[in-house]
Amino acid sequence: MKNRIQSLEQEERLPMASEETPSRAVGEQFKPVADRKVTIASLGILAVFVLATLIFPKQSSDAISEGFSFSAKWVGFYWQALLLATFVCSIALALTPYAKARLGGHVSPDYGRFKWVAMIMCTLLAGGGVFWAAAEPISHYIASPPYYGEPSGDPTEAAHIALGQTFVHWGFLAWAILGSLGAIVMTHAVSKGMPLRPRTLLYPVMGRRVLKSWIGTVADVVCIIAVVAGTVGPIGFLGLQVSYGLSRLFGVPNNYGTQLIIIAVLTGLAALSVSSGLSKGIQLMSRLNVWLALGLMAAVLVLGSAAYIFKSFVGGFGVYLQNFVGTSLYQGDQGWVSGWTVFFFAWFLGYAPLMAIFVATISRGRTVRELILFTAVLPPIVTCFWFTVLGGTGIMFEQQNPGSISGPLASDGLPAVVMTIAEQLPFSGIIATAFLVLTIMFVATTADSMSFSIAQSCTIEGEPSTKLRAAWAVTMGVAAAVLISIGDGGISALQSFIVITAVPVGFIILPSLFAAPVFVRRMALEQGVLDRKPRGVRP
Repeated sequence: MKNRIQSLEQEERLPMASEETPSRAVGEQFKPVADRKVTIASLGILAVFVLATLIFPKQSSDAISEGFSFSAKWVGFYWQALLLATFVCSIALALTPYAKARLGGHVSPDYGRFKWVAMIMCTLLAGGGVFWAAAEPISHYIASPPYYGEPSGDPTEAAHIALGQTFVHWGFLAWAILGSLGAIVMTHAVSKGMPLRPRTLLYPVMGRRVLKSWIGTVADVVCIIAVVAGTVGPIGFLGLQVSYGLSRLFGVPNNYGTQLIIIAVLTGLAALSVSSGLSKGIQLMSRLNVWLALGLMAAVLVLGSAAYIFKSFVGGFGVYLQNFVGTSLYQGDQGWVSGWTVFFFAWFLGYAPLMAIFVATISRGRTVRELILFTAVLPPIVTCFWFTVLGGTGIMFEQQNPGSISGPLASDGLPAVVMTIAEQLPFSGIIATAFLVLTIMFVATTADSMSFSIAQSCTIEGEPSTKLRAAWAVTMGVAAAVLISIGDGGISALQSFIVITAVPVGFIILPSLFAAPVFVRRMALEQGVLDRKPRGVRP
């Protein structure tokens, strides 16, 4: 890897061949040129998956289950180690003087800090910002994670363990793989003439050859399929969750027709948002999303028990930090690890290449240190606190009245948890409705951002066309609507498929771990952040 990166220094000094993409900065505008091979292949694979699930549901489910088990067994630990190494490398890089280098050179940021952070946070949290924030902590409270051994019977300790384990899945490692090293490599490579496409993550090992290589085409396609699977799943679960909530709140029939209307509304919002561009719809929806989440967080703290939440957060975060490496790399109970840690890590890893595109696009002018601080450090802490506010409140109610949360979870599944928690708070109708709106907005923000990144991945040069961006938003909505027509099994199969698609993506993102530090140092020297002293010359 070291020799390959050194050879890139010489390659970057050479003029680019006429058939390759001209050198440009992130965000510079060119007339869009679509890549039909990548677009057709991606749509074709998605169509085959959906049709196979519809026509041969049992056979497809069995095949996907086998693929899931194989992937988790043979690649799961590699993913765990990769996420941990990415976080450690990111923090170490942020502490170096080179981290003063600016992404995209000496330019001013395109977005204010609040807008920038809002877009990053809302895209990464997705539907998990509400759905899993309520469901995962109570699940670990009811059944203690095996890493911690036999439960002691102390409800406070059990609550801290449940929250700490949840933080493992949604904390530092998840955010680091999604928003740090990959975005750095993407930004530097684009400045050297590479496109904003997943194949650019292979630039450190292949150089400009990846532009015309079949390997680059395969990389684009598998990364698109991984993020489509990871986005269609939350869209489908959103339909199920909101339909359940409307039934509980207003007596609306909890059936496929209601779910279809919900998905149609979500898809319409995402299509309109992504069509208007990054600086309009996407950033506006992200800001509204953040303000609504902050308002709900404050409401739950006031109406629930702020003292309990703060104590639980400190206790849970303490458990998380004390067992940080052990829980991140835990391999003891393979069945449990596959269903929880490996699943979540694979999900986030599948998002990583297209998140690198999105984060690189909106982070021009930010320093490397800012990027790492506002992706791999502060947002995970905020996320953990949000999970404590919602999930910790659910645990509190379960402790006060055993069965009040676990009962609906057992009988009605994960979608019931949010509504059950909201119903036990004062002004339950208003709070529950706000949570439904927030869930829709979280998923819509992820859908529009990923539609933009997918369309960018299908574009050889320039910013993707409005039609292509909207088309991908609609495509994901249609896929979710078709899959939930066969019940939870369709979406569950897709969720398992996420783990399978993460297998090749894990190797596409690997070069960033070694190349990002080299590229950051190079950017710092190019920008004059640090003076390069000739070798052999004494000061």
